[in-house]
Amino acid sequence: MKSTQRLALVVAGLGLAAALSGCQDDTKVTKSNNVLETYANMALSGYGKALDDAKSLKTAIGKLADAPSASTLEGAKDAWLASRESYGLTEIFRLSNGPIDAEEGWVADAYGALEGQLNAWPLDENMIDYTTDENGKTTSGNIIDTVGKFTPGGEGAKTIDVTTITAEAITELNENGGDANVASGYHAVEFLLWGQDQDYGNFTADNVTKGPLTAGQRPLTDFTSDKFAKRRLQYLQAATDQIIADLEVVKSAWVTSTSSDCSKDATGCYRAALLSQLKGADAAKNIDENTALKQIIAGMGVFIKSELANERIAVAVLTPSEEDEHSCFSDNTHRDVTLNYQGFTSVLKGSFNGVDFGANMYGKSSSATQKTIDGLISSIDAKIDNMNQLAESKWHFDYQIMPAHNAKEIRKMKNEMRKLGDAMVAVAKDMSISLTTDDVTDPEETKL
Repeated sequence: MKSTQRLALVVAGLGLAAALSGCQDDTKVTKSNNVLETYANMALSGYGKALDDAKSLKTAIGKLADAPSASTLEGAKDAWLASRESYGLTEIFRLSNGPIDAEEGWVADAYGALEGQLNAWPLDENMIDYTTDENGKTTSGNIIDTVGKFTPGGEGAKTIDVTTITAEAITELNENGGDANVASGYHAVEFLLWGQDQDYGNFTADNVTKGPLTAGQRPLTDFTSDKFAKRRLQYLQAATDQIIADLEVVKSAWVTSTSSDCSKDATGCYRAALLSQLKGADAAKNIDENTALKQIIAGMGVFIKSELANERIAVAVLTPSEEDEHSCFSDNTHRDVTLNYQGFTSVLKGSFNGVDFGANMYGKSSSATQKTIDGLISSIDAKIDNMNQLAESKWHFDYQIMPAHNAKEIRKMKNEMRKLGDAMVAVAKDMSISLTTDDVTDPEETKL
């Protein structure tokens, strides 16, 4: 079954109750009259659901490891696709100096900026396992086929013992020697489940999987009779364990604080700081309300404008390059784009995972700002729907970005997302917060 068809069945089968289960884990969902509290509650809901789905992925991969078969391999793929649905929504919480990716200060020290371990891309798959080059030859010299010490390529790379593939080993290898040396997270698991898609040598040749609706086709023998079958299963289990561990840390930042000393136990400390609830020696960590709102609104603008529209869409479609699409092995990129965008609109309007969380930025905006946002969202929604329909019926994203296919409409969608990012300046102004378009633009975004 094609990945897009399988995903539709997986998502349909989840049901609303399951989709909301993460909301009920640590706090009862009640409407808030405070925008920051709404934001914190949505973050807890999102990461709670992502963690639940990562645990389901671990269960499915455990079944694959115990009894590799066509059925258990498909089950693991289904679980990965489902886990991406919930994680995709949480990406909007990035770039706001929060616990997922804060790079300095006490927040970074407490939570570790784990986004790079969870979702780094694009990855050099040759570092993890074999690929087939454009001449049909199989590559070697990777983590899977190195039973001993492995040194990744790149400047300053550190040698790691991978005699046994552990969560610690792949974490140490992640981005060791360069940003493309991705060894952990969702995309490492994706590559091991699906294998290589297309050929990454000649975009138009499609010499490996051969087809506009064909994702990676890793053979079942890679997990059964192949010489390194057990190591692949070992890698899958270690990588999934690390995803769960990382999500537990990030989620812990958003629960109601139980800590009396954030320097010793950071559970709930970020949420408390965001809501200015820390006391005693920790009170200095509290974030001024205007500062918090400015970071969040600017981060949302940067995410949809520079990260989603530019890095995840424009780089792929304007190159065009399938290797620059987000979930290139499973051909699930259209869902990444969809969920990342929906995460933005959900947080903007205070309705996350179908639940109304209360006071929100859109509701605090002027009618003129709302009109601008509504026009952009309506137009983007139509293009998102078309992209998904094509992905399920005619072309996966890697074919849609070809100039003769859907590239023109995807470029328009990208440009409208950039305008939506700029509209966050008006949202901020309506909330008496000063931002400029520079504040919602990553100065290091890829120039095309």
